[in-house]
Amino acid sequence: MDYTPQELMVAAAAREIKDGEVVFVGMRLPLIAFVVAKRTHAPSAVGYFECGLVRETPSPELLYTMADPPNVLGAAWATQLPYLMGLMAAGWVDVGFIGGAQIDKHGNLNTSYIGSYKRPQVRLPGSGGAADIASLSKRLLIIMNHERRRFVERVDYVTSPGYGAGRGWREAVGLPRGGPSAVITTLGVLRFDESGEAYLASYHPFSSVEEVRANTGWDLKVAPDVRPTPPPTPEELRIIREYDPQGFWTR
Repeated sequence: MDYTPQELMVAAAAREIKDGEVVFVGMRLPLIAFVVAKRTHAPSAVGYFECGLVRETPSPELLYTMADPPNVLGAAWATQLPYLMGLMAAGWVDVGFIGGAQIDKHGNLNTSYIGSYKRPQVRLPGSGGAADIASLSKRLLIIMNHERRRFVERVDYVTSPGYGAGRGWREAVGLPRGGPSAVITTLGVLRFDESGEAYLASYHPFSSVEEVRANTGWDLKVAPDVRPTPPPTPEELRIIREYDPQGFWTR
């Protein structure tokens, strides 16, 4: 295999971005996925960054945080987070990237507590803007390490809502749109059926259906046409490695 699992995840995430979309870009791998999308099939995509930046062109240098100087230089708009959140509430954001410590079969994410919230075993960082992104973007993309302890039947605490208890839940609680579209993991890509439950759409070439299911804490459904995730193309790999030559995020 001439690519890393992280490079495959970046390529898979980039392919989820459509040309002309407004993308709420997350930290780590999504920073590079936005660059790959912009330089391949989605030149008109626009990036929103949680520090209050809007970019029509990718940062010319690798970003370690969203607020790094190269991301500020040449930004189309350098504003404040509340303005971007307001635009998202108005329906301007097509797709948002987030991750979590736990995820369940309906795409709900936990970044708050492990165990009871009254007496937690572990306190996590909390929402930040993740609950807003999950609630208000038109489509949600989730990137996570695929481990059984993270992929659970039901999260201990819902920090960022997916489909709640299933399809129809979001509408019932007043969320105007959206929901998870894909979960891109270190082992495969999960999507969601008409009931709002996750299923395995593809497994990475270095993994298998059996390995993905063994690392999932519920009886994961498998698509009838499940197949290996397409590996990064030579062009995608070239862009990733030129942008992150030391492999800071992708090794």
